[in-house]
Amino acid sequence: MLNSNLGFASIMLLAGIGIPILAALNSSLGTRIGSPITAAAILFTIAVGGAWVIAAIAGFPGLSAVASAPKHLLLAGLLVLFYVLSITIIAPKFGVGNAVFFVLLGQIVSATLIDHFGLFGAAMTQISLTRMLGLGLMVAGIGLTRLT
Repeated sequence: MLNSNLGFASIMLLAGIGIPILAALNSSLGTRIGSPITAAAILFTIAVGGAWVIAAIAGFPGLSAVASAPKHLLLAGLLVLFYVLSITIIAPKFGVGNAVFFVLLGQIVSATLIDHFGLFGAAMTQISLTRMLGLGLMVAGIGLTRLT
């Protein structure tokens, strides 16, 4: 099941569920300790430790090929840093729901462009009228949930 569309969708659903929880927990930690930057550093320390443990269990696949990878691919780490710092700082002031919904809006826009142009090696999925309508409904839904 894990190597099927249903398995992939289930894992990504769990990841999606985790994003607002991550935002709430880390922004609360930042507020409690008085430093969202230190809270982010703690989060990354735990995440890096966990990632290295999993990599070690898997036998460090791909580690030897990192040096030959295009350097722009490593910028993903800075994007994660930006997300975690911004959600940790902004969520207590703006609300977790508002912060995550705007993140979701940004994800919809960037994912559509990445798929349409096949950026960064992604499979190309052209923007069709049907897809645009679906994306429009998603954006409208985000807007409607924030009006209350």
